[in-house]
Amino acid sequence: MISDNNKKLAQWAMDFAQKNGCQAAKVSLYSGSNSSFELRDTKIDKLQQASENSLNLTLFVDGRYGSISTNRLDKKELESFIVNGIESTRYLAEDKYRMLPDSSRYYKGGKPDLQLLDPKFNSVQPDDKVALARAIAEEVYGSDQRIISVESSYSDGVDFRYMLTSNGFEGETQSSWYSLSASVSMRGEGEARPSSYWYESSLYFDKLIKEGIGHKALERVLRKLGQKKVKSGKYTMVVDPLNSSRLVSPLLQALYGSALQQKNSFMLNKWGEKVGAEKLTLIDEPHLLQSSGARYFDNEGVATQRMPVFEGGILKTYFIDTYNAKKMNVDPTISQPSLLVMDMGEKDLDGLTAGVDRGILITGFNGGNCNSSTGDFSYGIEGFLIENGKLTIPVSEMNVTGNMISLWSSLVETGNDPRLSSSWRIPSLVFDGVDFSGL
Repeated sequence: MISDNNKKLAQWAMDFAQKNGCQAAKVSLYSGSNSSFELRDTKIDKLQQASENSLNLTLFVDGRYGSISTNRLDKKELESFIVNGIESTRYLAEDKYRMLPDSSRYYKGGKPDLQLLDPKFNSVQPDDKVALARAIAEEVYGSDQRIISVESSYSDGVDFRYMLTSNGFEGETQSSWYSLSASVSMRGEGEARPSSYWYESSLYFDKLIKEGIGHKALERVLRKLGQKKVKSGKYTMVVDPLNSSRLVSPLLQALYGSALQQKNSFMLNKWGEKVGAEKLTLIDEPHLLQSSGARYFDNEGVATQRMPVFEGGILKTYFIDTYNAKKMNVDPTISQPSLLVMDMGEKDLDGLTAGVDRGILITGFNGGNCNSSTGDFSYGIEGFLIENGKLTIPVSEMNVTGNMISLWSSLVETGNDPRLSSSWRIPSLVFDGVDFSGL
């Protein structure tokens, strides 16, 4: 937690910066800690614990912009640190577009706690953390002679942030998180050594799923045995909820002000246009209680609000911060999305798969990229051939190719199975007529 003394120190630092040549300033304080325990074959392989306190000061000096940070929160040391930072900033080139947001856009406070911090965080003991990581490994360790290794881990963290600006913003956030994961590797056919993983995460320890993780990792790797390529061609593509976000990411990257300003976005000048199928509805829901990604303000202090990103396939917003908005001479929106929720269908992954006559279920992406200017993509994939609604042959060493706008225009169904622990709640997805290359 950020102490009252440190908050007063942040206020002093901002005032001191202004008295020594800054026309405007922003101060951010961070305090956090995290721990991780990694086990190999039920034995501790690595442990890590860390804590950090830092102060970041953004300086606006004579039309120039600088950012300095330190973890030494002593007033005497900060005096010379800030003065030197101001003098250094004066050597930088002028940038007339760098400025704080209009104060009318700031979050003004008064809304209920988003409940992102587990009050029991400090009560979880190291022995308990190791025991959880060991237990999920023991679910499968030694259960199959083909298993080469079982890796498991427990990790957690807590973050506190406090920010204020010289033109009137003050806000703070606090959050916690927990995660358990397992990874299993096996001897396959010939030289093949397939592996797979599963994980669970939560903001609250009591809500963290603590069992079955090892079993799911083993189940996923067993299904990979005998992977091969299948014939190239157009297939219905089904993507599971563990990997569906990979296809959303290029869409979002193309909506950022930095990409638009550099004209390095395949979504340039498409605001208000239909760029996807009717099934594509994605909403930014920043105020959901006890939800990863929830927040009342962005990293500039600008107030967040419920906002459609895509609605019925129509692009409804860009993510444009103050700096890029000034450079583009457009109105700013928000610097980045908070908590993305995609409209869901009625079926889970099994139900979606059962409705496909000839397709490929993707359960993993292996490398590849998307061209940010054109939207053309090529990804390595692994998964399963679908024939008459059934998973038949496990596949790998195949590529899926296409264009992002064309792909999302071919979205025919969404599942009802997003991972609710994620800040991107993207369910299973079904696309029609996608190009796969294999044999």
